[in-house]
Amino acid sequence: MDYRFHKGVTDMQLVESWLSVEEIAKHLGISKETIYRWLEKEKIPAHRVGKQWRFKPTEVDDWVREGGAKQEKSIEGV
Repeated sequence: MDYRFHKGVTDMQLVESWLSVEEIAKHLGISKETIYRWLEKEKIPAHRVGKQWRFKPTEVDDWVREGGAKQEKSIEGV
């Protein structure tokens, strides 16, 4: 995980960094297009910061472990 020290944090606490679309895609080993598709469907946990999307790796990892990233099966002819 990518943790960085920030000024003003007492007792050397670690603070989790926010990741961009490109960084979270790399973290998960998938394309940016998949991330944007999930964002459109409001599937992936994300936070809007101005015009940009930001992600907490632990939130996304938890979401993946809970099955949130599973592919949806399409039912044809129903």
